[in-house]
Amino acid sequence: MALIETRSIDYVPLAERHGKVWHLWPVWFTGDAHLATLATGAISVAAGLSLFWSALAVIGGCVLGTILMAFHCTQGPHLGLPQMIQSRPQFGYLGALLVWVVALFTYIGFNALNQSLAADTVMELAGTPYGPTVVVFSLVAVAVAVIGYDLIHKAQRILAYLMLAVLAVYTVGAFGTVDFKALLAPGEFRATPFLVQFFAAAAYQLSWSIYVSDYSRYLPKEVGIRDAFFWTFWGAFVGGAWMMLVGAFAAAAFANQNIVVALRESSDAIMPGFGTIMLVTSFLGLITITSLNFYGASLTLLSVVDSVTKVTLGAKSRIAALAAVFLMAVSLSLVVSGNVLHGFEAFLGVLAYLFTPWTAINLVDFFFVRKGRYSIRAMFMADGLYGKWNWRGLVAYFVGFAAMVPFFKTGLYVGPVAEALGKADISMLIGLPVSAAVYLLLCRNLDLASELEQIEMLDRNLETEPVR
Repeated sequence: MALIETRSIDYVPLAERHGKVWHLWPVWFTGDAHLATLATGAISVAAGLSLFWSALAVIGGCVLGTILMAFHCTQGPHLGLPQMIQSRPQFGYLGALLVWVVALFTYIGFNALNQSLAADTVMELAGTPYGPTVVVFSLVAVAVAVIGYDLIHKAQRILAYLMLAVLAVYTVGAFGTVDFKALLAPGEFRATPFLVQFFAAAAYQLSWSIYVSDYSRYLPKEVGIRDAFFWTFWGAFVGGAWMMLVGAFAAAAFANQNIVVALRESSDAIMPGFGTIMLVTSFLGLITITSLNFYGASLTLLSVVDSVTKVTLGAKSRIAALAAVFLMAVSLSLVVSGNVLHGFEAFLGVLAYLFTPWTAINLVDFFFVRKGRYSIRAMFMADGLYGKWNWRGLVAYFVGFAAMVPFFKTGLYVGPVAEALGKADISMLIGLPVSAAVYLLLCRNLDLASELEQIEMLDRNLETEPVR
């Protein structure tokens, strides 16, 4: 097997499939067990909500977002394609650019946050300067992404054992450091910070949906939907909820606007020197999740470029795309410093708005409309079976998004319904059913019988002849 992954956005033939379905658990447990997740759990505590209500919001939000994310993961083994390419049947060859451009900005935003948190961590540990730390950290992360899929999986498995150990020590030790009876007193229920935390956690988990299939597409097709769903769900939910709860606890018990400092102080209170261990392991998790983001961003950028002008798929094009997203993310992170928590909250809110209609349409199409029956070749044809613009998916997206607008609560705009609810944002609960219902309605006259005939003809020699 080649040291550097040779494929990019192209189809993975069945003969090249490998790995075990349980490997999805450490990928997504470790994918969530790092400092960015910690920051997500601290949002409502920083806004003055009690730890009790913050914890309930974290758990509820994680359940909602992770369910949706895990269903997307099941598409990878079934189709053998990266997540974003799978949007072409719903939105069209060019119409899918709408989602891909948003996804690309999401990757860049998350990595800018990760790089900033990594620099803050190293500064806390060793006092190194911000800029050079960001660059070195990013170079290590992008090197892992260059080697690709198999190295990312192996690194996540190794780190999963390490993170399980330190999180277990932290959790047990926390009970001996503070008065949990007092700390967990419910206090006043405040709807706005509760809902902000709930949907921040949901949006954070949902954000994996845009590339979760990237890390399951090499698995054998026989792993099935049920097993792929449960291994992904429990990995991401346990890692995400656990780490967010640690963030909420650290912020509540050791109030500090800098979440890295709060984590170190709370860990050292458990055991002298344990703060350093906690920061180092969390830092290692930041490296691998940044690698995942670079990897997914490179595939998305390739998808964008390939829609405009054909590119030669393979390792060279993937590495070129990695170089481009590396420069974009590092440039952004160099201008982002200090306390990133408030900006991160706003970023997660925007993600929820933009990806809620997409996730509803993509999942409804896969599970209820086309029921997993797609032409792989047609997804790479500009004038093929799925067309350049799929009006059904685009209309459903914009109707779903428009239905959410009255429920928006942002720094620039508060919708009338959100205002009436005390500035509580429940837009995700509106966008999901509206987008799904509109798409199902518009697909009633879709000629699926004709599609199946064309799929059989187009993909007849899929395993023996290159897709491109």
